[in-house]
Amino acid sequence: MHWLTLTFLCALALQVVAQIWLAHRQISYVTAHRDAVPAPFAGVVSGSDHARAATYTAARQRLGVVETVIGASLLLWLTLGGGIDLLGSWVNGLGLTALPTGVLHVLAVFAVLAAAGLPLRALRTFRLEQRFGFNRTTVRTFILDLLKGWALAAVLGSALLALILWIMASVGARWWLIAWVTWVAVSFILTLAWPRFIAPLFNRFSQLEDASLRQRIEALLARCGFAAERVFVVDGSRRSSHGNAYFTGLGRSKRVVFFDTLLSTLTHGQVEAVLAHELAHFKLGHVPQRLLVGALLSLVGFALLAWLAQQPWFYAALGVSRATDATALLLFVLVSPVFTWLAAPLALAWSRHHEHEADAFAAQHSSARDLADALVRLYRDNASTLTPDPVYSAFHDSHPPPAARVARLLSLGPASAANPVTAR
Repeated sequence: MHWLTLTFLCALALQVVAQIWLAHRQISYVTAHRDAVPAPFAGVVSGSDHARAATYTAARQRLGVVETVIGASLLLWLTLGGGIDLLGSWVNGLGLTALPTGVLHVLAVFAVLAAAGLPLRALRTFRLEQRFGFNRTTVRTFILDLLKGWALAAVLGSALLALILWIMASVGARWWLIAWVTWVAVSFILTLAWPRFIAPLFNRFSQLEDASLRQRIEALLARCGFAAERVFVVDGSRRSSHGNAYFTGLGRSKRVVFFDTLLSTLTHGQVEAVLAHELAHFKLGHVPQRLLVGALLSLVGFALLAWLAQQPWFYAALGVSRATDATALLLFVLVSPVFTWLAAPLALAWSRHHEHEADAFAAQHSSARDLADALVRLYRDNASTLTPDPVYSAFHDSHPPPAARVARLLSLGPASAANPVTAR
């Protein structure tokens, strides 16, 4: 057995076992704390709400375990099981030239992955989310979302794939550098285009109609020296009762977006505090930092891909008999996460640090108490566990643990951490 084959199998087994173990820890920890509401939340989150969040968390983890096992099985079939070769033979039989053959080969593999994941996606939407009262997606909306998503992936994915594969075949030894520049440029263009042209394909965006709240938001933006195109409300309630808020776009295309579900549950002060937190990610340079790190990591990835694509053992050890640019790209994209997931705690720790910084910024420019109240309401309404397992959290959570986060926020404002958050 080739060393890469053995390493791949061991790494995949480690990943699967670790994810199942982490899920078991999360279920056990949350269940053990289901009957005791943490002190900072006692004024808002009832015992029944807390227990419901524990049940919801455990159900999501069990479904996640199934997804992990199915995903690993599919990966084994595609690689060592000959799935990539099988799909490649089918595409080659169409008699097309090299470039469209490569594009279709990659698309065929991801079409299989999408089709295999469809039952679990439907189960999550219509069974799990429905069971806990979150789902508002109709079968028609679900199908339309799928069709639009697949069509968008086919159009944009085909164009980008064709460009990358052409560069790999035509530019020469330094193709990986040109491909990286292309990747970064396309990612930048899509980030600019997303709010105006892509997101509206899936949701309706309307201007915020509440004049009082709009004035308050505009005052906050001016106070922080931040320019956004407009403040929008998105019809998130069409699909789910979960609430959220976010910034999207770059430059002049930046938009502030609130879910309608969030606006229906928070006070104006709480909405302002949530916005101040989101605004902080731009003002403190978090967004460009993440973009820069992402670009540098992708540069390393393209350089590594260029080297691996020249090694015959890379293909043979992973179950591919025919070395092509398309199979090199497929193997790298599918297999590399098996080796990189152990870096997740570092990336997530960095993200949690950014969240703490954004909370501190929000406390300076709005109300720490309002943000704490808003977070508690969101935790409650979204049935988010207030007591995540610390080890699980290190591998999965991009935000700080709820109790520590709220206590820290209250220490930044007039109220002390000893005072519970109140329902307002």
